[in-house]
Amino acid sequence: MLQKLNYLTVDWPLKQERLFPSVAPLIVEIGFGNGDFLVHLAESNPDCNIIGLEISSGSMERAEAKIEKRGLSNARLIHARAETALSHLLEPETVRAFHINNPDPWFKKKHHRRRLIKPATVDLLTSRLAPSGQLRLATDIPEYAEMAHEVLSRTPGLSNRFETPWVKEIAGRIQTKYEIKGYREGRGAHFFCYERNSVSAQHPPVVKELDMPHLFLKSPLDAEEIVRRFEATRVHADGAHIAILNAYANPQRNTAVFEVVAEEPTIEQHVLLSLSPREEAGQYIVKLTGVGYARPTAGLHRAVAAVGEWVAGLDEGSRVLERKLRG
Repeated sequence: MLQKLNYLTVDWPLKQERLFPSVAPLIVEIGFGNGDFLVHLAESNPDCNIIGLEISSGSMERAEAKIEKRGLSNARLIHARAETALSHLLEPETVRAFHINNPDPWFKKKHHRRRLIKPATVDLLTSRLAPSGQLRLATDIPEYAEMAHEVLSRTPGLSNRFETPWVKEIAGRIQTKYEIKGYREGRGAHFFCYERNSVSAQHPPVVKELDMPHLFLKSPLDAEEIVRRFEATRVHADGAHIAILNAYANPQRNTAVFEVVAEEPTIEQHVLLSLSPREEAGQYIVKLTGVGYARPTAGLHRAVAAVGEWVAGLDEGSRVLERKLRG
């Protein structure tokens, strides 16, 4: 049975030898739906390793079942947002091809920032393509096709493989579930194929992990009193949005646990931070707990700082003693 993979449990950056029998050219499908197209990629490209990225747990389960049934050793799935995988998992110039089939159009103007095909993300996709690597996109939404054409055609590192902005059909292409639905509902397909050219582009390095964050503080308050005074709070710092949602005390051990969400441009983590007493009376350490998975990013450093500084601000006799934090 395939090991379940997500962006918090795999190596940063990915190590092919940990996922596949051998290292090979890499093909990535972003948003693989029911997995039929991804299975086709794996079967028709036995000399390549195929990675599928998806945020739907149901899609993950269905596609994993198909991969296992066919015994495909060159296909693995990772539960991750595209932006997270591009920033933390995939290294520059390592991907032979990206396939993006019928991405969510996010019709409402206030949701346009969530679209996958936007300049910042396309630049990142371009940076991860190997020389002559391809970015292939399909959509059945005319407005999305027009928008994608505008973005892709203005990306210096990409060249259109077609003589027209897009084509209506590609010979031999397997149809996805959404393509079939679109044809049935009277919508035509729009297929794009752009190739990585020789124009130089920025290659942002993979965002790697930092040291584990710690903060030491002094307070005359015990953990139970600290939690009694708790109020949910939000902090915005250096591009990170920190939400301290809840706090729980263990009076017997004089400890507290804080439920925190740290949202960064490339990753979001839902974690528990602990406040525990040190040997010196009245001193505490704030750090990540060992519950679940957490990767020490800049946002989690900001989260530890936010919790520690909030506690230190509860009483005139409280103060931060030492920060083992980024910056």
